[in-house]
Amino acid sequence: MAVSDNIKGAIYMSIAMAGFGFNDMLVKTATKTLETGEIILIRGTISTFLIFLLALHTGALRPLKTVLHPMLAFRVLAEVTATFTYIYALGQLPLANAGAILQFLPLAVTLGAAIFLREPVGWRRWGAIIAGFFGVLLIIKPGPDGFSLASFLALACVFAAAARDIATKRLPEGIPTVFVTLMTSLAVMVGAGIFIQPLGGLHAPSAMEVTILSLSAVCLMVGYLGLITSMRTGEISFIAPFRYTYMIWALALSFTVFGDLPDIFMLAGCAIVVASGIYTFYRENRRGTGLPAQSLPRAPH
Repeated sequence: MAVSDNIKGAIYMSIAMAGFGFNDMLVKTATKTLETGEIILIRGTISTFLIFLLALHTGALRPLKTVLHPMLAFRVLAEVTATFTYIYALGQLPLANAGAILQFLPLAVTLGAAIFLREPVGWRRWGAIIAGFFGVLLIIKPGPDGFSLASFLALACVFAAAARDIATKRLPEGIPTVFVTLMTSLAVMVGAGIFIQPLGGLHAPSAMEVTILSLSAVCLMVGYLGLITSMRTGEISFIAPFRYTYMIWALALSFTVFGDLPDIFMLAGCAIVVASGIYTFYRENRRGTGLPAQSLPRAPH
């Protein structure tokens, strides 16, 4: 039986979320002894090298001027912003809390798809987006006692990542997924090198720290490839809810590795956000909205 593009996209998204979940766990482990800038730089150097080898092997390399394509340049900038804001937030927040805030991302992507890709969004889905935002407020607990810079940056990461995903849908078909991944990883690495001093400086990492960040780089590469391939394979409205599988990994790893137990506000907020996203998914499929999968660019083989 042939597997539809949407099912393939959902599988790729689920694999990506597992990769990101383990990457976040490893990065949070590294934040105990390393600064934000050196984590991004060391991990970025390793992941860029691995992705370069993959691009070389698959023939995915393209002239550097390709990165000047507006949508690719915008996507890379959005990814750099999302990476820097999230890693800082991850070092300050419990893994499950940071992951729970990210669960607003599918709703943010739906919002962006409505505005920039002109996918129709009815009043019910607008209501779900608003409810999801209130769920995020429960998680970050705005106010003098609950809100923090880390919570704000995690939320900023959500909107940067949504912009990244919208740009992904507008990439030309002729730009290979692996090349997009390579340019993204390279830009993050260069950005970390430029801002290394404001981000805490660079110190000589131990063998264990390098090992942790090397494993993180592999997980990150899996996440990058899975995410880009999923966004270029199926409909946004179908595959976006499969981001919620990340929360399974975040909760499990947060408890088993760090011993963090989520509070009632985080659980309630996460439940609202996830329920809102699932309802949005249900409405989009019932109404048959969204761009046809066959009209969207594919990742070149």
